[in-house]
Amino acid sequence: MSILFSGRVSSGASAHKVGIARRFIMFWVNHVRQALFSLGELWRTPSASILTIGVLGVSLTLPATLHLLVKNVQQISDSFTQAAEISLFIREGTNATQISSLQKILQADNDIAQVTHISREQALSEFAQVSGFGAALNYLTDNPLPDVLLVLPKNTHADSARQLLARLSKERIVEFGKLDIDWLTRLDAIVSLLRQAVLVIAVLLLGAVLLIIGNTIRLSIMNKKDEIEVMKLVGATDAFIQTPFLYSGIWYGVFGGLLAFLIVEAMLWWLQGAIVSVTSLYESEFHLMALSVTEFFSLMLLAMLLGLSGSYLSVRRHISGIEPTGP
Repeated sequence: MSILFSGRVSSGASAHKVGIARRFIMFWVNHVRQALFSLGELWRTPSASILTIGVLGVSLTLPATLHLLVKNVQQISDSFTQAAEISLFIREGTNATQISSLQKILQADNDIAQVTHISREQALSEFAQVSGFGAALNYLTDNPLPDVLLVLPKNTHADSARQLLARLSKERIVEFGKLDIDWLTRLDAIVSLLRQAVLVIAVLLLGAVLLIIGNTIRLSIMNKKDEIEVMKLVGATDAFIQTPFLYSGIWYGVFGGLLAFLIVEAMLWWLQGAIVSVTSLYESEFHLMALSVTEFFSLMLLAMLLGLSGSYLSVRRHISGIEPTGP
């Protein structure tokens, strides 16, 4: 008797496990089926689908392009680390030993990345080459230029560089220090302004994307109103009816995100040639930074979430309002 009972228990447990596994598999099979069905619905209405995807792609292109603009401007700003270089002009009459001693002390400073000494003779030679007054400078009886220590801070931020300048200017053999960083501060302010503008424009456009997807799904629901009423008559739940429409919103987001990515890449390819022509005139190299792999997947995820959110808001409002009417 006990053996028979234990056999029934074990067979019941096995059947329960099989039932759970089957339900799990069928859950995903049903979702895949509904996702493919919703994709087929987009294919069966190509005109409306292409128009919606085009509007979504263009709407997502602008914030993505502005993001790349800020990214490339930031690249330019970061490349000007030498702009935060501090020039320390040494007092007249300071000997080479004192200058060398100060240079070693500054090199050991944790806030300083590099220290370069430009002697009076080097400064005069460079000035002669740059100014074009080489012959006239030969008539000078004395070198009027001082020794200079060029100090590159580790932290090239404007405020940090100014604090370091104030500290180094107090050195005994330093006549005065100079830091020409105001223009870099203005560039940082412009980059900050661009970031805020990108955020505001992105919020407005993404809100428009939600409205577009919501309206598209609403029209689709209205076109299938009779079909939805029949489904409710035979016992279909709102959640079951909503699922294909939610997948439609996701598909709109997927294709809209891909279109935005392709437009951005085409714009970068077109602009790169013009930028190369300009930078070659200045004997410099600058390459536009494209969307990274992480940024691409972020764009796709954002587009899919927008599609899902827009469709969800629409189906929650309209499908629940459709009820089967009597004969």
